[in-house]
Order: sequence, then C-alpha cells, then structure tokens
Amino acid sequence: MALETIQIQEKLVEAFDSAVFEFNQEKDIFSFEVASDKITAVILFLKNDPTLRFHFLTDLCGIHYPDNDVDHQFAVVYHLHNWYENKRIRIKAFINGENPEIKTISNIFLSSNWMEREAYDFYGINFISHPQLKRILNMDEMISFPMRKEFPMEDSGRTDKDDRFFGRTTDNY
Repeated sequence: MALETIQIQEKLVEAFDSAVFEFNQEKDIFSFEVASDKITAVILFLKNDPTLRFHFLTDLCGIHYPDNDVDHQFAVVYHLHNWYENKRIRIKAFINGENPEIKTISNIFLSSNWMEREAYDFYGINFISHPQLKRILNMDEMISFPMRKEFPMEDSGRTDKDDRFFGRTTDNY
C-alpha cells in the first residue's frame, strides 16, 4: 500500500496535536510546520514509525525572514525521504530572531552534524546540544553571519555597476 499524505498528516496530528500545522502539498513534496520545541520528537517519530519510515535526511538549512515578527524571523527547514516508497516531506520550524536556537537532530541523523554547522556558520542559528557547533566554511574570527539579510546586496557607492552602462535603463544618453 502506498503511503499517502493524508496518512502522514493524520498520524502526526494524532501524535502531536496542534504542534504540527500548515499542511500543504507543493508539487510532489508534502510540507508542514512544527512548533520548534517539538522538532526532535517529530523527526524521531517520522523516522521510527513502522509505516512512515522517513529514514533519510536529505537536507537541513536555515532561512532568514527579517521582516517577520520576532518569533518567526528564522526558520530551519528539514527535508526527509522515505526510500521504500520514494516519498519526500519538508518540515519547517520557525525560531526567534533575537535568540535563534533549536535542538540538534545530530543524535537522530548523524549527517545533520555538518548541515547544522553550515546553518550556524551562515545564519547564526544555535543548535542546542550539538557536539561541535563551530564554523565550517567561514573564518573562526568572523563576527557576522553572511546569509542574514542585514546588509545591502551591493555597495551603493560603486560606479562600475551603473545601469546606463549595461542597457538596463530606458533613458537615452
């Protein structure tokens, strides 16, 4: 029997009630949100349930939403895969912008170790109880987190990026 998204949703709601919400089917990926304090329990449930069997963490990444309210300024997104039935799901957990932290899942999926380090390195998200949370690609001396949307995309003082030189203006010179 094929694993249907309605089965996944029903099992999650039965086990976690209102801590799982915003269920949505986007193309071939079933997506939902999780209260950040329940993320490890939900991921463990999805992995260990004998019918769900999401045994593979495909990806984990951070997102910065600076215009959201303070409790939803960062998100951690998890992509899980059930190899048996080739079913994929996306889980999003929003976290606080002033103190972006969430529990590690490196004790559930060893592969998340480096993925969490990358999210920390680029977004400053603290993964609580991570065995070695330190920068992975940037220099240890950096005090900023380069993927946060706190800085302008380009230096406004640059003259070599003038739109007139690239035909990106309707003005005739």
